[in-house]
Amino acid sequence: MSANAVVTEIEARLLQGAATGDIAAFSELYNRMSPRILGLIVRILRDRAQSEEVAQDVFLEIWQQAARFDPARGSAVGWMLRTAHNRAVDRVRASEASTARDWRQGIRELNNSQDSTDEVVSLRLQSVKIAEAMDALPELQRQAIDLTHLQGLTQTAAAELLSVPLGTVKTRVRTGLARLRKELEAA
Repeated sequence: MSANAVVTEIEARLLQGAATGDIAAFSELYNRMSPRILGLIVRILRDRAQSEEVAQDVFLEIWQQAARFDPARGSAVGWMLRTAHNRAVDRVRASEASTARDWRQGIRELNNSQDSTDEVVSLRLQSVKIAEAMDALPELQRQAIDLTHLQGLTQTAAAELLSVPLGTVKTRVRTGLARLRKELEAA
């Protein structure tokens, strides 16, 4: 058994302990996983304070949802990292929604010339087209593109996070980008 397999097995046992309410198991799990989880969140949010806040939420969710972990669907480490990734992405989306609201308000208040209004509207329409094209992609391709191009992860890191082979991530990105190009050209 490899060292990584032993480590993964330890986290799985600790997660199972946490599922039964074992505080000591959860504490050990926290000590083992907090650097990886916080590191992943910081890479996504790029803000240490927000990342620490999200990491707290992630560990609370892990504690509350540990019984839902299904080892048949993947590793304990992968499950926890996916939970962290999802919470970080939720924070990014919430921030983007807030920014979009601010943009809409700013556009309403904009008293500049018609040219700058046209430019703002044009940029907004382009971003809407890109968002619609991304939404048209299959989930697995959209997820791979999001991780590698929007969040700045390497394909290797994305493969580890998604618990899939590197070649699978590369294929999803390449195929997704080709479909995205076609969607944007059609729009």
